[in-house]
Amino acid sequence: MMSQKTLGAVLVLALLVALAGCAGTPRSKPPSPVPGQPRAYHVNGKWYQPLASADGYSETGLASWYGRKFHGRPTSSGERYDMYGLSAAHKTLPLHTWVRVDNLENGRQMDLRINDRGPFVDGRVIDLSYGAAQRLGVVGPGTARVRLTALGRRLEPDQPGQAPSYAPMDYTHGNFTFQVGAFQDPANAHRLRDRLAAEHPNVHVQTYFHADHGQLYAVRLGRATSLEEAADYKARLRAGQFPEAFIVAE
Repeated sequence: MMSQKTLGAVLVLALLVALAGCAGTPRSKPPSPVPGQPRAYHVNGKWYQPLASADGYSETGLASWYGRKFHGRPTSSGERYDMYGLSAAHKTLPLHTWVRVDNLENGRQMDLRINDRGPFVDGRVIDLSYGAAQRLGVVGPGTARVRLTALGRRLEPDQPGQAPSYAPMDYTHGNFTFQVGAFQDPANAHRLRDRLAAEHPNVHVQTYFHADHGQLYAVRLGRATSLEEAADYKARLRAGQFPEAFIVAE
């Protein structure tokens, strides 16, 4: 088992959403924490700071794709990765942001939802699911030069045949919970869950895949519906028996 304290500083890849903002560039050391700011995470010797907002975001660079090795594993949003589905990974855009991807080499275009983190390769700006890469013509060459344009939250059409629309995402309200431990052995996570269930509401175990430690089992508890309420709840947890507790959105 990896101890809660050891993992507390690095197990932040799962289910991070943007809560307040700063630039999303990689760093060689962790950035100084800012209250309400999404936690930075550490992969392959670099720190990445998730963005607070996708508004106005545009980027040009190389797209790649990922497939069978990750098929069925939890993504950073907590969903199971479906290589045949239509999704994408980005290092710093808020999870669940929809982006428009234009393949600048063949003119193809499609809208995709960011539900994972990556690609952690210099010079690459987005990792496409295998299904998305097929439609965009990226599977054969392996990479392609693309332009990303952030769209926001997707609004489904009221009538069949209508195109979907997009709206800015509200980062201050949602379903928040609090991570208090993470383990490689699920039995340890379940024991902690059972011990805490009598004292705290909404105690549960969430599985996810971490780039450095593989599949992990996070113990989470509590609930809040606003960033202000979540910050107060986290402060109480940290003042008590969970000094490493942090906010996640589910």
